[in-house]
Amino acid sequence: MNTVIRALDAINEVVGRIVACLSIIFAFIILYDVIMRYAFNAPTRWAFDVTTQMYAFYFVMLGGYALKHQSHVRVDLITETFSDGLRRMVEIAGYVIFYFPFTYVFLTRSWEFAARSYAQGETTYGAVQLPVYPLKMAMTVAAGLLLLQGIVEVLKLVAGQYYWKDTSLVEEPHHGS
Repeated sequence: MNTVIRALDAINEVVGRIVACLSIIFAFIILYDVIMRYAFNAPTRWAFDVTTQMYAFYFVMLGGYALKHQSHVRVDLITETFSDGLRRMVEIAGYVIFYFPFTYVFLTRSWEFAARSYAQGETTYGAVQLPVYPLKMAMTVAAGLLLLQGIVEVLKLVAGQYYWKDTSLVEEPHHGS
């Protein structure tokens, strides 16, 4: 099972690292636009629309990567006092009752959303009309990556690999002085 967990974990790790590199690209586009606008009084017509779509792509595609690294907001004031066994059962129940139904709806609805956008040839309404369906298809891929990472997280819990025991993922609590 550890081989499967590592292989599936690696998918979101690779996707996350590749997508993270996009931040450099859209930072340069924004910098280019600012320089053109203020130094040469020649603003671009396309930079805002392109960077908005790139940021949306960046945001949705990093969901699975964030889950892999336990970076989503988690309120565990009660569960942190539970024994490992009880906490594991509560975590698994949370995935089954809440997480998997959400990702299923996200996956199916985003697929319908993307297919409709593609069929209609949907574009943005900005100064430059960019196709919208690639971003909407990215939502479907992101939903699939979230579903996949959720399965990995449950497999880790079943295998006794608790994120709350992994010192590389858990920060020490900060107490006021």
